[in-house]
Amino acid sequence: MSVGASVKKGLHTDFFLHTRTQTHTVSASSLEYNSPYSLLIELLILPPMFDFEKLDVYKKAKTFNKEVFKYLQVSKQLDGVTKNQFRRASFSIMLNIAEGTSRFSKADKKNFFVISRGSIFECVAILDFLQDEELIDKTLQLKFYQSAEELSKMLFSMIKNLEPAGKTS
Repeated sequence: MSVGASVKKGLHTDFFLHTRTQTHTVSASSLEYNSPYSLLIELLILPPMFDFEKLDVYKKAKTFNKEVFKYLQVSKQLDGVTKNQFRRASFSIMLNIAEGTSRFSKADKKNFFVISRGSIFECVAILDFLQDEELIDKTLQLKFYQSAEELSKMLFSMIKNLEPAGKTS
């Protein structure tokens, strides 16, 4: 299946859906909000609605969270408390980035990015513990560590850019 759009004569747009046996063409002007095609077109063609969805740091945090989630699903050695804490800390990274972008003041944005960076440090501490207890493969631990380091650097830069001019900390 493939989806696409074509523009004809100005702003008139036709959307098309190719399946194995048919091609369906729908004019944008004839789309109803609840039509079967509207959701498909909205999901596959329209740009993200929220600013945070466009940020590389958010995308990388989301990928990190997904990888942690996959690891936790297959890891039978970890106790529930450790799994829960690692899951919540990795989830907190992306959630605080998203929430920070919703704020209007630089100080509010910065606060959420600082919290997000703190959650990265929490994940790294958990990884350190898991490595010491031999509960995670060294290669996987290094992969998580490198991703966390990259996220930390990106957030550090964002935090510094939100500080008032002339302030050093």
